[in-house]
Amino acid sequence: MSTSKPTVLILCTGNSCRSHLAEGVLESVAGDIFDVQSAGSKPAGYVHPLAIAVMKEIGIDISGHRSKPLGEFIDRKIETVITVCGDADAACPLFPGQVNRHHWPFDDPAHATGTEEEKLAVFRRVRNEIRRTFTAYADGRRDALKSIPPQPPA
Repeated sequence: MSTSKPTVLILCTGNSCRSHLAEGVLESVAGDIFDVQSAGSKPAGYVHPLAIAVMKEIGIDISGHRSKPLGEFIDRKIETVITVCGDADAACPLFPGQVNRHHWPFDDPAHATGTEEEKLAVFRRVRNEIRRTFTAYADGRRDALKSIPPQPPA
């Protein structure tokens, strides 16, 4: 029996904000049961500094994340794909062995305008929406795992 964790891939277009917010949250609440990754259909090549800042505010460090292309995951076994923007949902391929697919769109905080504080307010709002959604997802998956009877040794 394999002890490897199922991979959850979070997709966005640019892989600079929303997907990294979601990856950071899901890793923090369910990294013990999932291998959490993120990628973009057209990666921006960087993680947005305000995304890093608002995650730091809640004790999650995503400063080591990098913007990755979807192609890095094409040959990997992906159990669940979650798209967090409409463009990524439309561009998302099917992965070998993929069991689940979810589409939960969030506003793109990278498009926020105004002062630094006004932009931060948008990043915080989106972060909090993502945090609620992905924490609820992790809780549901954890509950589902509890209902699976233990498998006898092979």
